[in-house]
Amino acid sequence: MKQIIFSLMIFSLIIGCKTESKKQVTQEKDAADLIIESITVPEFPDNDFSIMDYGAVGDGTTDNTQAIKDAIQACVEAGGGKVVIPAGKFLTGPIHLKSNVNLHLEKNSEVIFTKDKQAYLPVVRTSYEGVELMNYSPLIYAYQQKNIAVTGSGTFNGQAGKENWWPWSGAERYGHKKGDPHQRDSINLPRLRKMNEDATPVSERIFGEGHHLRPTFFEPFESENVLIKGVTFINAPFWVMHPIKCTNVTVDGVKVISHGPNNDGCNPEYSKNVHITNCVFDTGDDCIAIKSGRNDEGRRVGIVSENIVVENCIMKDGHGGVVMGSEISAGVRNVYVRNCKMDSPNLDRAIRIKTNTLRGGFVENVFVKDIQVGQVKEAFLKINTYYAIYDNQEGEHIPTIKNIHIENVTVEDGGKYGILIQGREENPVKNVTFKNVTIKKAEMPMRVENSEPIEFTNTTIGGQKY
Repeated sequence: MKQIIFSLMIFSLIIGCKTESKKQVTQEKDAADLIIESITVPEFPDNDFSIMDYGAVGDGTTDNTQAIKDAIQACVEAGGGKVVIPAGKFLTGPIHLKSNVNLHLEKNSEVIFTKDKQAYLPVVRTSYEGVELMNYSPLIYAYQQKNIAVTGSGTFNGQAGKENWWPWSGAERYGHKKGDPHQRDSINLPRLRKMNEDATPVSERIFGEGHHLRPTFFEPFESENVLIKGVTFINAPFWVMHPIKCTNVTVDGVKVISHGPNNDGCNPEYSKNVHITNCVFDTGDDCIAIKSGRNDEGRRVGIVSENIVVENCIMKDGHGGVVMGSEISAGVRNVYVRNCKMDSPNLDRAIRIKTNTLRGGFVENVFVKDIQVGQVKEAFLKINTYYAIYDNQEGEHIPTIKNIHIENVTVEDGGKYGILIQGREENPVKNVTFKNVTIKKAEMPMRVENSEPIEFTNTTIGGQKY
C-alpha cells in the first residue's frame, strides 16, 4: 500500500509536465526528493566477521575464495552484520552476497579477482546486453537477496585487460587477435539473440564454458535494499554495476575507473527507486546507462525502469554522461539528473537517449537541472531513434520519447552539435524544453529532425539567443 501511495504521489507531481516552467521546477524538486526519501537504505546488526578469522591471507597470491565464503556464511547464521576485509591484497574467485550482509573493505584493502575463468563456474542466472541467460558468475553477485551492501574505502580489482576478458569483445584495441574467438561468433551473441526471439526459457540458455560472453562486475539480481558506498572499481570485464530487477538501490561515493570495452559505470535495468550520488565515473563506455531489456525480451518482462535520481556526480571519460538505452524495450520514466559536472575531451555526450524500431520502448519525464559541462565531443543532448552498431536495427516498434526538460545548464564546448535530435516521422519527439541554458560553443547549434519545436526560455547556443 505504501508503494502504491508513493507511485500516485510521483504521478501527480509529474503529470503537469506541459504546464508553465515555474511549476515544472517545483515538481522536479519535490518528485526527486520524494524518490530519495522513499528508498530503504539497508542497515545491519553490529556484528563483525573478519575474513582473517576464516583463514584469509592478504598476500595477493593466496586464493581466499573459501575464506570469504565462510565469513559470509557465519555472518548469515548470526543474523547478519559486516564481513570485513582488512588492509592487504586478497585474491579471490566470485563473491556471492547473502541477505543482511555488508561486505566492507577497510582502508588500503584490495580484492583481486582471479583470471581463472573456471572459478566463475557453475553458470548462474545473469544477463548480457539486456537478455537473460545462464553464464559465468558476475565477480560480485546476489540473487534474490534483501538488505545487502558493499561499503568501505578499498578497491575491487577485476583484473580485466588486453590479456583477460577484454579480447572477447572482438576489438583489436582491447587485445583481440584475428582468428581468436569473440562475442559476435555464431555460438555467442547471435545464438543468444535467436533465443530471445524464440522466447527460449532462460534455464535453457546455457553459455559459460566454451562461450565468450564476459561477466558483469557487481550484479544484484531480483534483490531489494541494495547499498554500494565508498568503494572503487577498476579493470572491469564488462558492465561495472548492474542492478537488475531491483528495488531500492543506493550508489553513494563510488569511483569507477575502468576503460575497457562496454565498461559502463552503472546500469540500472528493470529497476525502480534508484539513487546515484557523489560518484566519479571515468569509463570506457557510458558513465550511467539506464536499461530495460532488449527487444522481445524487454517487452515480455515488461518492468519499467523508473524513479531514478542522479546527483552530485562527476562524469569524465565515457560515451555518455547519463544515458537511457539502448536496451530500453520496457521503457524508462521519471529520471532526475541534478548538480553534476561532466567534462572530458573523451566524453562524447552529456545527456543521451538511444533506441531504434527493434528496441522500441519509451522514455518520458526526464529532468536535467543545475549541470556544468566542460567539453563534450558530439553534443550536449543527443536523442537518437536510429541507434545501431553492428547489424540491421529496423523493426516495427516505434519508440516514444517525450517530456525532456533541461534547466540551469552551462556548457563550455558542446562539440559538433549543441543539440542533436533524430526522431521518427511516425512518432516525433515531444515536449523538449530548455530554460536558462548556455552552450557557449558548438560547431552547429542544433540539428533537429522529427520533433515538436523545442521550447526555449533564456537559452543561448553559440552566442545566438533562442
